[in-house]
Amino acid sequence: MSLVDQSDPLPDAPPERRPRHIAVIMDGNGRWAQRQGLPRIEGHRRGVASVRNTVEECARLGIEQLTLYCLSSENWKRPQSELDFLMHLLEQYMIEERSVIMRQNIVVKIIGRREGIPEGVQREMDKTIQMSAANTGTRLCLAINYGGRAEMVDAVQRIAADVRESRLVPESIDETTIADYLYTSGMPDPDLLIRTAGEMRISNFLLWQISYAELWVTDLCWPEFGIEQLHQAIRDFAARDRRFGGLN
Repeated sequence: MSLVDQSDPLPDAPPERRPRHIAVIMDGNGRWAQRQGLPRIEGHRRGVASVRNTVEECARLGIEQLTLYCLSSENWKRPQSELDFLMHLLEQYMIEERSVIMRQNIVVKIIGRREGIPEGVQREMDKTIQMSAANTGTRLCLAINYGGRAEMVDAVQRIAADVRESRLVPESIDETTIADYLYTSGMPDPDLLIRTAGEMRISNFLLWQISYAELWVTDLCWPEFGIEQLHQAIRDFAARDRRFGGLN
């Protein structure tokens, strides 16, 4: 859709019923490519277009945060050639999307461990983060070399260190404390979790944060996911009755 089109494409999902934070498990790049008779890396290349469309539409809709599961800590088990290509795509994305990020007032954040990510890629990541830091629009959070259990391990280690140094009293530790030590400190929890390629699992993604997220799964692979599917997920979310364990 045109960036200058100010009409609301979701009149049946009023802003107050839309998710503040959408998280996406972008699955099925390789399967999509294989079905087309193409190398797996072509699926990843095509998936970048879906990323671009989704990010731009969330910014246009005023979604507060979009978190994308780009590379899990388990993905390092893949062939080195595929990992090298993923790193190349990530570096390329960080460079080529800066103009769009700045034009649409997007703030870029990255969560996950840095081990294994090439220094050149890290430099471009940091440049984009710094360049967009003063923006005030949609927060784009990229989960790279991320694992939910690893995040909890890191949080527990930091809490233990602060207790050891008497900066934290064990009796004061509650859910808010733990959330403050996670990679996502200061971010709202996801309201809506989208997964593509039909898989019915969360794959070690935001284990703490998605406790009350609404799940939306499509059989389409990530390269096939477009604005129409994003709108449908938001419509379905807006129509749900969220009780958080209580009664309405």
